[in-house]
Amino acid sequence: MTKKTQAKSENNTLLLGFPGGGLVGIFTISYLIPQLKMTQIGEIDHPDIPPTLFVENGELYGPIRIYKKDNLYAILSDVPFDLDLGYSFAESVIEFAKKNHIKKIIIPSGMESTNKDPKTPKVYGLVTHQNLDSLLYQNDIPKFLSGTIIGTDAAMVATFRKSNIPVALLYAECHPFFPDPEAALHAITVIAKILKFKIDTTDIKNRIEYLRIQNRKLMEETLNALQMQPEGKQVPVPHIYR
Repeated sequence: MTKKTQAKSENNTLLLGFPGGGLVGIFTISYLIPQLKMTQIGEIDHPDIPPTLFVENGELYGPIRIYKKDNLYAILSDVPFDLDLGYSFAESVIEFAKKNHIKKIIIPSGMESTNKDPKTPKVYGLVTHQNLDSLLYQNDIPKFLSGTIIGTDAAMVATFRKSNIPVALLYAECHPFFPDPEAALHAITVIAKILKFKIDTTDIKNRIEYLRIQNRKLMEETLNALQMQPEGKQVPVPHIYR
C-alpha cells in the first residue's frame, strides 16, 4: 500500500466503492469524489491484481486509489473482485482504516429487487456492528431485514464483521446485470444526507443513458469476476471508469 498523508480524527469516515451489482458502488463513489473536491493521496497495491496503470490527460493512475478531504476518505477500485480477492482486499481496507483511525466505513452497493419501482428505487441499510444502527434511524434508511448476501459482498462483509471498525452497507435496488446509474443516484442522495453535504446531482441525471452504454464492458467483466474463478485464473482488468 502506498499513500502520502495520514491524519488522526475522532470522526474519520471511509467511503468504499468497487464494481458490483448494477455498478452502484463505483458510480456512487466516483461521482462523490469530485463533488466533494477530494484529492487523491495514494493507491493500494494488491499482489494478486495484474500490474496495471491507466493514463488520463497525461497522468498515471492505479486501479485502486485513495482520496481524502478533511476527515473524509474514499477508496475506489476500478477492478472487480472474485471471492478470494474480496477477502484479501477487505483485509487491505481494514489495515488502511486502522492506520488512519477510521471510525466507520460506508459501502454503497446494488441489490436485486423484484419489487423495484424504476422511478423510486429504495436504499436499504445493513450494519456490521450495532453501534451504527442509529446512523440508519437518524437518516430514515430502512433496514435490510431478511435476505441473502452472496459473492464478493459476502466475502467482504464476513471480513469486516471480524474487525472492530463498524461498516454500514447501503443497498440500492437496481438491475444487477446492467449498469444502473439511476440506482446510484439514490445512493448518492442517501450518503450526502448521512455526511450532511449538499450534492448537486444534475450531472449524473443528465448522463444516465451515456453511463449505461459506456460501462457495459465493465459490467460484463464484473459479472465474470463475481463468479467463482478456476484456480490460477486471473481476474480481468477493466478500463478505468471516468
